[in-house]
Amino acid sequence: MLTNIAGRQIEQQKLQRALESDKAEFIAVYGRRRIGKTFLIREFFSEKIIFELIGIYNASLKEQLDNFAYSMCEALKTNIPVKSPSSWQEAFSMLKIFLDENKGKAKKVVFLDELPWLNSSRSGFLKQLEHFWNSYGSKKKDLILIVSGSAASWMIQHVVYSKGGLHNRLTQQIRLLPFTLTETVDYLRLRRIGNLDHYQILQLYMAIGGVPYYWSFVQKGLSAAQIIDDLIFSDSAEFRNEYNLLFASLFDNNYLHKKVVEALAGKRKGLNRNELLDVMKLKSGGTATNIISGLEESGFIESIIPFGKSSNDASFILSDEFTLFHLYWIAPIGKRKPGNAYWIKMQEGSKFKAWSGHSFEAICLKHIEKIKYHLRIDKIQSNEAPWEYRAGKDSNETGAQIDLLIDRKDMVINLCEMKFYQSEFTIDKSYADELRRKIDVFKTRTNTRKSIFLTIVTTFGLKQNIHSNSLNAIGVSMDALF
Repeated sequence: MLTNIAGRQIEQQKLQRALESDKAEFIAVYGRRRIGKTFLIREFFSEKIIFELIGIYNASLKEQLDNFAYSMCEALKTNIPVKSPSSWQEAFSMLKIFLDENKGKAKKVVFLDELPWLNSSRSGFLKQLEHFWNSYGSKKKDLILIVSGSAASWMIQHVVYSKGGLHNRLTQQIRLLPFTLTETVDYLRLRRIGNLDHYQILQLYMAIGGVPYYWSFVQKGLSAAQIIDDLIFSDSAEFRNEYNLLFASLFDNNYLHKKVVEALAGKRKGLNRNELLDVMKLKSGGTATNIISGLEESGFIESIIPFGKSSNDASFILSDEFTLFHLYWIAPIGKRKPGNAYWIKMQEGSKFKAWSGHSFEAICLKHIEKIKYHLRIDKIQSNEAPWEYRAGKDSNETGAQIDLLIDRKDMVINLCEMKFYQSEFTIDKSYADELRRKIDVFKTRTNTRKSIFLTIVTTFGLKQNIHSNSLNAIGVSMDALF
């Protein structure tokens, strides 16, 4: 793997297989804005890219074709202007001629970036791309065609699961997701920023998530709180308008997309599909499906099937850290200047507790495999899900809610609670009683015969005392997430 690319091990393996294959390769790469799609392709293939075309946002057909001609000039390494094609049919004919003049056994890469932008209204681009690949590209054993786009829902609908000329034509697909915490550490190491410990990195991750572009602004010598103040709350903050720019770049008519994430920000345990339909004021159908799937494929929301339920009972949670942070902290401020050291001042009170708990839990859910590895159960087959029991209005019972259950094939269930805490976490008598009640309700309502192992996932670990010992509680610190 290349040492100048942080993380992305699985993705690099896919790209390497394409290089080593003995047939034509057609690869689709998709993921949200600023996730590192273009960087990955350019860094991995480098000089093997012999033609690269980047779509222009909201450009006319003529502007896109003029841009094609300019890109062809760069590929030919000439200062002599290339005549702009009159259509995409002519443009792809020019590309065929160029490729025929660059024959050879070594793999050559054609990279079409921001594909949805190239496909401007009534341009015929997609039809000509289909024809180019089916009639020409698929026969060229030395060709790797890579298409990329930030509008994940468009890429899914028109390329990955195309029902037209590109149906089943892809040889590889790469959905590029935000960095994990481990990849984030790798990225900081590459940038020679080694002064941030796990707690500082976790705090930053809770605010900006794993988007590489956001982490490129992190400077040496500053704490997480200082960095958040500089990037988000200062007079010259880079990210004050990022939320609106992000949704505008990914989704046309993004009003309903925002309505969904705004509703989920206030529902830590999520909403089901019918509840999301109510939020959007839509009936079940293609429009609602495209909005939900677009948000899910772009990494903003995640579907979770509760313990003991089917996929029809799935709930959706807001899983994007920056969006959650924006809706909790940036949106309420509006255009008002928050003042110096605003974020440091905000780290007290119920609002910070609610946000940090929400964000930390979402991060833990993304890093379940790391938690399982720490518990030495990663080799044991298991299903992971939250669980909730709501008692009826006339019932004398009380409900119960469990953050995460790891239901194992070895007749054990890890009942996991996630707690963001600024020091070692202590189970007091009141919380111990609450945990016992949760366990009892879960056993009663599910009739499980499996053993229950109480597991507390927290920042600085679990302090051993009479209550933790009586519950046989297992502590997992944030270090396990890295």
